[in-house]
Amino acid sequence: MRSVVRLLLLSTLVVMISACATNKQEEVLPEKTYYDNAREAMNSGNFNEAEKNLDALETYYPFGRYAEQAQLDVIYARYQNLDLEGARAAADRFLRLNPQSEHADYALYMRGLASYNLDIGLAQRYFPIDVAARDPGEQNQAFRDFSELLNRYPDSEYAADARQRMVAIRNRLAKLEIFAARYYIKRQAYLAANNRARYVVENYPTSPSVKEALIIMADTYRFLGLKKGASDAIALLRKNYPDSDAFNDKGEFVADVLKRENRSLTNVVTFGLMGDESQ
Repeated sequence: MRSVVRLLLLSTLVVMISACATNKQEEVLPEKTYYDNAREAMNSGNFNEAEKNLDALETYYPFGRYAEQAQLDVIYARYQNLDLEGARAAADRFLRLNPQSEHADYALYMRGLASYNLDIGLAQRYFPIDVAARDPGEQNQAFRDFSELLNRYPDSEYAADARQRMVAIRNRLAKLEIFAARYYIKRQAYLAANNRARYVVENYPTSPSVKEALIIMADTYRFLGLKKGASDAIALLRKNYPDSDAFNDKGEFVADVLKRENRSLTNVVTFGLMGDESQ
């Protein structure tokens, strides 16, 4: 009997200690304390601590005085922590909960900024990975986000930067098409290469890649026996880029992209050390 009583007392004591520990862990601080802690952490660059306090603020005071600002700060904190998908999700959440907010332009801008940088991870810092060779999905999403920002808030303080980034995105997408055209040339798919180059001229006429696109068009048209297409491409190139290296001193078109790019598979995989078809 004494053993049973002792066991009951011990069990009760364990439960009480556990309850005290739980209460201590779940101690709720005043709303302003969480907010001040988060701001202080962000000012000192400790974004992990900032996000921790902001999450607590949203959990315990979802309709409090600092709720909307906390949601905005979460976007920024996650972005600074390189949690770009998390930043984008936080921006989506803010726009869903506060569709009429005067800060909606900021949320749209940050959502676009997260998408803009999402395909440039840590590997890009240490390895020579051409951004233009990567999947353009995130760039297209960023373009849509920035476009929505400009359509809804043309006078936003973030509008100018959004416009510049949209230009950069279009240039990246144009460069991606050129990358694909070169890929097709190496594999002797000249019609596909021509289509990619023509897409650049038709859809990204102000991008720096247009010059190379016209050269590829002219060369592939010549190979395919389409003299008018080649002549038109050369005429456009001469009009817009008269100093192009594609012309010799007499102004004649002498570029030979197909010969330069069409290397054997052995030459490609050995970085030019073996199998050069020009030899």
